[in-house]
Amino acid sequence: MASGTASPGTKRAVRPLDGLRVHTPGPPGPGAGLVAEHLRLLGAEPPSALVSHVAGSHVAGSHVAGSHAVGSHAVGSHAVGSHVVVEGAGFDGLAARAVWSEAAGGLSDEATVQAATGIMAVHGRRDGGPRGIAADYAATATAVLTVQGVLAGLLAQARGGQVAQVSTSADRAGLLAVSQYLAAAGAEEGEAAELAPGGPPFTSAEGTVFELETLDPGAWAAFWRTLGAPEEAIRAGWRPFQFRYAMACAPFAEVLHTTVNGCSWERIRYAAEASGAEVCPLRSLADRGIAGAPPWALTSYEASYSSRYSSRCSSSTPPLGLPLAGLTVLEAGRRIQAPLSAHLLGLLGAEVVRIEPPGGDPLRGMPPACSGISARWLALNRGKKAVEVDIKSDHDRRRLREMAAGADVFLHNWAPGKAAELGLDREQLAAANPALVYAYTSGWADRLHAAPMGTDFMVQARTGVGEAVRPADEPPAPSLMTLLDVLGGLLGAEAVLAGLLLRERTGNGVRVDSSLLGAADVLTAPALRRLADGRGARRPAGFRRPLPTADGWIAPTDSCAAAAAAYDLCELPTAEALARLRAHGLTATAVTADLAALHDDPRFAGSISRDAHGAPAVPDPWSFL
Repeated sequence: MASGTASPGTKRAVRPLDGLRVHTPGPPGPGAGLVAEHLRLLGAEPPSALVSHVAGSHVAGSHVAGSHAVGSHAVGSHAVGSHVVVEGAGFDGLAARAVWSEAAGGLSDEATVQAATGIMAVHGRRDGGPRGIAADYAATATAVLTVQGVLAGLLAQARGGQVAQVSTSADRAGLLAVSQYLAAAGAEEGEAAELAPGGPPFTSAEGTVFELETLDPGAWAAFWRTLGAPEEAIRAGWRPFQFRYAMACAPFAEVLHTTVNGCSWERIRYAAEASGAEVCPLRSLADRGIAGAPPWALTSYEASYSSRYSSRCSSSTPPLGLPLAGLTVLEAGRRIQAPLSAHLLGLLGAEVVRIEPPGGDPLRGMPPACSGISARWLALNRGKKAVEVDIKSDHDRRRLREMAAGADVFLHNWAPGKAAELGLDREQLAAANPALVYAYTSGWADRLHAAPMGTDFMVQARTGVGEAVRPADEPPAPSLMTLLDVLGGLLGAEAVLAGLLLRERTGNGVRVDSSLLGAADVLTAPALRRLADGRGARRPAGFRRPLPTADGWIAPTDSCAAAAAAYDLCELPTAEALARLRAHGLTATAVTADLAALHDDPRFAGSISRDAHGAPAVPDPWSFL
């Protein structure tokens, strides 16, 4: 850490884990390479073997070469079964453990976790049956959750707490990733639109594959009318298109596809510009043209603090309980990314206060509902307090600045430039609270000139995610599961935790920035490395494709897939198909096709509960000791 010689308000980049060391006393867990990389980017000094491994491969879910003894370090008593130990710089050692599953349910790799938790079912909805994500999505999410646990545990220690170990698992990460879909499946009423195959992307007459985005039904209608689509299909298509974020499918009429199939790309672009909709061609991994960068940015701002402010970031002992107990988060979030970040901070013990528009968040009423409240909304927002603020009102903006003066974190995902326009950017809020951690979760992080809308599917299209998530025998297509919104939310929470720890160690205010583009970078990094190594970016034909049985599907582990595919299991019930593979030394698990069945699934016995409204609730992803 640099000494406090800079003048008040000076900004400079520093790292929250500077001076700490990483050890690997046990076997690697899911996402071990990514855990090591993120700890290194945050300032921790890795052992030489980890440095070599991360530089050479950094594949989420890959194995870290070698095993390193902790020796006489003080943390040794906590390191049994640990995959990573972080210590030094005056901290007690913190051990982190990540496994594929805490239960004895046969979940032992990426494929089986995707199958059991419902990821395959949601990702495959557009196609009419479960499909595995070719990227290591569950392992990537697990790695980010592991780093979150490390940061939260160290923050608790810095505040006088006694956290010595944190554990997480890929099956809990997978359940968190599908939590909105699970909540909807277990609600007391039906979906808002038909749950059936279909949806974008679209293809022009020349073969240009593209995503279409608009949040405005008028722009949707104007776009299709310009291209000559039938009025009935335009009217009927808006609702499934609008709800594709929530349902992972959009079964609108096929005539919309045939309409664009007969139009040139030039005409399609004209229709988008004239209507106010946006289109984005799918980029390949080879031509994405966006330089890589860390998935978040932290900037520390030195300032002179009065006792009123310095007391907020002193090492005051937190109340008994979770690592963030006693801290307050103000969240002005929309849709998924920022609300999920704040939800995770709430699970870690922070008091989260949502800033909602007059009349409340309209998504509270999004069907299906539990006790009159949207099940999907509850999956991201249960347990939060709410305050209605009209950010267009001078009076309410002053009130929001006063609220921020007493908070630890202000988190938002407004459109680029909106915060500054409203007088609610970091500089304005820091004037009242120099110790604030100001967090912005965006789409593009200002890294792409003339960027399209910063929404999940547009970022997937622009960054090659559509190629990375599908094997070589499937045409590239962004997943209609909100992969980047969820991963972006995880990275946003990771960044806030890093900012809080940095504040605790320096006394400085911190700005943290994360983005959907950063999430895409993290998810596609292994594929880009394969491409750079000349091995081809995409996974081979049939990769992670479930095998049909007489009454469902099964998913073998990646290492057993080739051998399992040689057996004809189509006429066997799922239980018998699994038994046959086990008898031949092969590992597989049943694919969850109906997410509502997860409540009674023995692979997750007792872990899925219901909240006070009756909505399904997935377990917290970490355990602290």
